[in-house]
Amino acid sequence: MMKVYICPKCGWIRTVSRRNEVECFKCGNEKMVLAKIPYEKYGKMSEKERKDYSESWLYIHRNSI
Repeated sequence: MMKVYICPKCGWIRTVSRRNEVECFKCGNEKMVLAKIPYEKYGKMSEKERKDYSESWLYIHRNSI
């Protein structure tokens, strides 16, 4: 099952299938966070929608992580 992870530092999104601990290849953060968006929905999003999701996620979670 595919999972969507997001970096709490830079907002980069990564999909993985078997890993529970995921590192960010963009900024080097060692611990990405599991996003609450299902892979099926993420897969149907355009690049702009993905960028908007990432920016919104960072805005909402910037003080909680």
